[in-house]
Amino acid sequence: PGCLFFLTSPCKAEITFPEEQKLVEIKRKDGEAEKVPLYQSTDTIKGVAKILLNGSNKKIDHHGISITLVGQIEMFYDRGNHFEFTSVSRELAPAGALTESEIEFPFEFADIEKQYESYNGINVRLRYYIKVLVSVKNSLSDCYCERDLWVQIIQPAPEINNSLKMEVGIEDTLHIEFEYQQAKYDLKGVIIGKIYFLLIRLKIKHMEIALLRRESAGSGPNLYNETETLLKYEIMEGAPVRGESVPVRLFLGGVDLTPTYRNVASKFSLKYYLNLVLIDQDDRRYFKQQEITLWRKD
Repeated sequence: PGCLFFLTSPCKAEITFPEEQKLVEIKRKDGEAEKVPLYQSTDTIKGVAKILLNGSNKKIDHHGISITLVGQIEMFYDRGNHFEFTSVSRELAPAGALTESEIEFPFEFADIEKQYESYNGINVRLRYYIKVLVSVKNSLSDCYCERDLWVQIIQPAPEINNSLKMEVGIEDTLHIEFEYQQAKYDLKGVIIGKIYFLLIRLKIKHMEIALLRRESAGSGPNLYNETETLLKYEIMEGAPVRGESVPVRLFLGGVDLTPTYRNVASKFSLKYYLNLVLIDQDDRRYFKQQEITLWRKD
């Protein structure tokens, strides 16, 4: 996967990772699932680059063989313009000649902090990949291969995690208080809260709470906001009475979540919100949003 082989190229490159390397399944841009190597922020990345001579070629002269670890952000509205936030190259071989039909070069990238998480979004993608390049002399095409990696960053538990309070009010008509046990949750956590009905003069027929994800990519005239509803939970059907309280539990474990990302390389953000929606008998909707913070525990 990811290795390009041109008919005019006199050789072919491959990249392999150790068999014991942990893999994670991701969705490619075309929607297909693919398993790629998974790394934490400070993990060493190692593997083998293999160069194979094509067909009748017994010898290839080259300007050098290199391998590069690249981290980049791709904006889908600006496809040709990728922002590289990291690029570290290693020389596998100086200029010379390849005479064996198959040659292997072990490689290693150690002590290189991968400061952002991999992310496949709606309008933006943050990707890490390894590419190997044989710069072939007197050839129309070089020999080239790239393989994607996936980076996740384990975060420490938040030092301060206060409870959250939220109010929905319409003067003399409605007053609801919403209280959650905390404002920050790990990706497999449970959101526990309670809703208090302090004043009800509206005929409420339906009430729900939803977890929203909002991706903001770009800036200025090229700012793209996309909001997805990830979870929806019906709190009650029918009219509540004054003084009533309703418990709420939202389980995050079954949803494909990422941590909250704030201003990644000044290119994009990803935030999560709880959205409380009330619908009255005339189908008018009243809603209130509250941001929560998600973090990666393991």
